[in-house]
Amino acid sequence: MTDLPRIPLAGVIGHPIAHSRSPALHGYWLRRYGIRGHYIPMDIAPQDLKQALEMLPKLGFVGINVTLPHKEEVLKLADIVTDRAALIGAANTLIFRKDGRIHADNTDGSGFMANLRQHAPDWNPATGPAAVFGAGGASRAVIAALIEVGVPEIRIANRSRPRTEALRSDFGAKIVAVDWVQAPNMLEGATTVVNTTSLGMAGKPEFRVPLDALEPGALVTDLVYNPLKTQFLLEAEARGCTTVDGLGMLLHQAVPGFERWFGHRPEVDDATRAAVLGP
Repeated sequence: MTDLPRIPLAGVIGHPIAHSRSPALHGYWLRRYGIRGHYIPMDIAPQDLKQALEMLPKLGFVGINVTLPHKEEVLKLADIVTDRAALIGAANTLIFRKDGRIHADNTDGSGFMANLRQHAPDWNPATGPAAVFGAGGASRAVIAALIEVGVPEIRIANRSRPRTEALRSDFGAKIVAVDWVQAPNMLEGATTVVNTTSLGMAGKPEFRVPLDALEPGALVTDLVYNPLKTQFLLEAEARGCTTVDGLGMLLHQAVPGFERWFGHRPEVDDATRAAVLGP
């Protein structure tokens, strides 16, 4: 009997995982490009993470996406960590190499930037300061990307001040820490504004920071994509800002992993968005 090649498997691990849109996205791309492969959501508890990472390659997995609460822990279990994943302190993409080693990367920042470039092609990051709400893992990826493209100053407000201070020590002099109660003031003169918190997400508290100081013409983006048009974006739009929703970041951050696992670089277009949003 002829040995048939193994069908490549990939997936996403988290705890919980049922909410993830990644299976719909990768499943769509696999069908669209006629690739023999599967992408599977896996709910893995923290205490089982190490054992799961040892077992998945043996089951035919070529790599996985990683979401909460495992994004930081997988760095300790990986054999190779990219510079950007190390700087951000989290990984969202693992590649199981043929030599048995686990390669960890973070594509959130490049996904964030590709989304802005696609939907706001005239945006010039160097024209003024950026204002960022939140100081978690997503914020770290956004900050690293903004520094890389030449934003001159990044003002950050977070409900926990120590996390903001930690960002300054990790990312350097471009970071300006702002107390949460002073957050409305950091919008003055900002040409790029980003919400990296879960405020405004379905089932979470509303985003209540006053946006009176928003500059008309500023680029405003929200990492929340459920709902697609958050109250934060609607208000920014009403104030004459260019707005970009968060769905594109999810789509673009998935491109490098899919390409490495399945050997084809997928396209992010309207049909991709529609497939992930569902009926």
